[in-house]
Amino acid sequence: MPKPIVLQVGPYPDWDQDPLDAAFDVKRLFEASDAPAFLATHGPHVRAIATRGELGADADMISACPALELISVYGVGYDAVDLSACKPRNIRVTNTPDVLTEDVADLGVAMMLCQSRGVVGAETWVRDGSWANKGLYPLKRRVFGRKAGILGLGRIGFEVGKRLAGFGMDIAYSDIAAKDYAPDWTFINDPLTLAQHANFLFVTLAASAKTRHIANKDIIEAVGPDGMIINISRASNIDEDALIEALHSGALGSAALDVFEKEPALDPRFLDLDNVLVQPHHASGTIETRKAMGQLLRDNLTAHFAGDALLTPVL
Repeated sequence: MPKPIVLQVGPYPDWDQDPLDAAFDVKRLFEASDAPAFLATHGPHVRAIATRGELGADADMISACPALELISVYGVGYDAVDLSACKPRNIRVTNTPDVLTEDVADLGVAMMLCQSRGVVGAETWVRDGSWANKGLYPLKRRVFGRKAGILGLGRIGFEVGKRLAGFGMDIAYSDIAAKDYAPDWTFINDPLTLAQHANFLFVTLAASAKTRHIANKDIIEAVGPDGMIINISRASNIDEDALIEALHSGALGSAALDVFEKEPALDPRFLDLDNVLVQPHHASGTIETRKAMGQLLRDNLTAHFAGDALLTPVL
């Protein structure tokens, strides 16, 4: 019996690639020198697409695959998949939630600590001889006991809050409704009021058309000249132009970002700022989590072609 044909949009580690190739007839779009021609040749036979969260599958790709049944996303975010093109054709969509939740929360808190205490600059201070020649590193700001705001108390936001509780922080959050699993934290319905309350604003909500630029100019500036914004969700949740302007003017004290519009070609203005910590979209980037993500992606593919229930459907 022939293997189902799967269109692979981007590369995976060898530990995922090898079992994917063994189980399916994989057509690697990312290796094609002429992607449209590749899709024209293989698209009519493709039954599933294996992609990554930031790569997704747009309407043109979906249209080029008339026999498409499933899009399996390696990542929790699926906003780059054109769901409006999937729904009329009953194309199923899966992602890989839960397995990456705690690693993403870990990095968010690490970024907060790193930026607040000036860890990167302090290491440079030692390595370039400034400690010996100029004396002690300039004082930074504490974390413990201060106010944290979490914009979006889903899986990741909740894990961030659990970690922040260990620092004795005053934790508040904003979401569509109060969460019964966070009875000890303050629910603030309005994101602007949350930003005014917080010294550290974590952006952890899922991305959608409704949340685009939810962290707008007013919210960014409300965090204030001594505050910090940490984004471990999607770049579209923050107005980057407003963020850069606030960081440049001092209206916002600092930021720590793992995601960017048009990444990896991020806005070069970020690189001219000394009050922003930039990371290469690697919040889930541990060996353990990436292996679990790859396994869940393949398990969804396997379940679909076996006629079993999908493990983590989003559509």
